[in-house]
Amino acid sequence: MTDTTAPTTDGTTPARPSAEPPRLDLDAYLARVGWSGRREASAQTLRSVHRAHVQGIPFENVQAVLGSAPSLALPDLEAKLVRGRRGGYCYEHNTLFAAVLEALGFGVTRLTARVRVGARGAVRPRTHMLLLVDVPGEARRYLADVGFGHVGGLLEAVPLEAGTEVRDGGRTHRLVREPHHGLEHLWVLQAFEGDAWADQYAFTREPFEPGDYEVINWHMATNPRSPFRQALYVQRTTPEAHLALTGRALVTTRADGTREERELAGPAEVRRVLDDDFGIELPEDVTL
Repeated sequence: MTDTTAPTTDGTTPARPSAEPPRLDLDAYLARVGWSGRREASAQTLRSVHRAHVQGIPFENVQAVLGSAPSLALPDLEAKLVRGRRGGYCYEHNTLFAAVLEALGFGVTRLTARVRVGARGAVRPRTHMLLLVDVPGEARRYLADVGFGHVGGLLEAVPLEAGTEVRDGGRTHRLVREPHHGLEHLWVLQAFEGDAWADQYAFTREPFEPGDYEVINWHMATNPRSPFRQALYVQRTTPEAHLALTGRALVTTRADGTREERELAGPAEVRRVLDDDFGIELPEDVTL
């Protein structure tokens, strides 16, 4: 077959038009998270769908523990997080959620952050994905993040406003500004934990593209030094509690702040707890 694509004036061949991007099955997604509200791009919709996602789809890094990077292609995310009894980590959750928000009529800017939980002052690379959301008709923008695997993560999207305390369910958050040598000061998400504010992550509003996340995702899932390669991390948020499994240590944090911790006996109990408590069904040939 002869290629009839004409060269440009500088002698290069123009890029072929890309195929139409895959369309999200919004009905299947909303059924998965148990949301049946009015499909309009409002702040109320954003908050309630955000909460439904956090409580409906677990966080897990099983694929990274097994040594491969999960696909961020929308059909693969739907097969795993929507139609399968599985979860994912931040790139999977927030890539899927961005597609959901855009299908509902919101504007979405994809961002990255430096995680500060457990950093003890160290400056980590930007490896966490989060979203900045525009609500039609509103001047203010919202921070959305359904993929932060920590008890201090957001339950609902919060306004991008410095100093305003927001109580989303049983959690309290605020955003603060911090001096930075870049083009703008940092935004820092903090959660009120115990009796003090604790940094969760820091970010700027610089947009990132899907190709950026492909690189970060591959690095975090395959680099032997990545924490996601070292141990199993699974999280689930329910209206009553937050469940966190790290390796074989299971921690339950209830809405009143009380914690219960126990060590799972072995692989068989890990698999049972993943199925019963987290709603994660692993293939039979997977051994953790």
